[in-house]
Amino acid sequence: MASSSGPNPNDVFDVRKVRRFIELMNEYDLAEIDLRQNDQRIRLRRGPDVVTVAGAVPSLPPQALHAPRSQAGEAAAPAETSIEDANSITIRSPMVGTFYTSASPDTPPFVKIGDQVGPESTVCIVEAMKVFNEIPAECSGKIVAILASNGDSVEYGQPLFRVAPS
Repeated sequence: MASSSGPNPNDVFDVRKVRRFIELMNEYDLAEIDLRQNDQRIRLRRGPDVVTVAGAVPSLPPQALHAPRSQAGEAAAPAETSIEDANSITIRSPMVGTFYTSASPDTPPFVKIGDQVGPESTVCIVEAMKVFNEIPAECSGKIVAILASNGDSVEYGQPLFRVAPS
């Protein structure tokens, strides 16, 4: 039987390290820290819990994004949600910030509707506290909807893209 004489310096679950991560989150006003090393992973998140149930999240079809505006300035509600939306994957904002479709105003967008993406594909940038965070797709498939506009303020958990899985 092996006994441990002290904490393993490579253990990301060491309480002192977790406390330090929490201090960094507070110091830099971070909403989430997600660290991976080999087969170990630690993900710390603060703020309200976001619960996602497949198929239960109402969504707008792409044509509703350009629907006529009512007098209140809101888009007209879609008559029904397509079944295709229930089978799609939603890429959500991992933080509060400003959504950008490209690295700079003079470069093409990272993705367009119809583009194929993989888990490591960058789909956008969310700027938070002057830090430009590249957001990966974290799934494979075809972009079927872009749900935010360049320069929009986005909230944590806000849907940004809809992807048809491949």
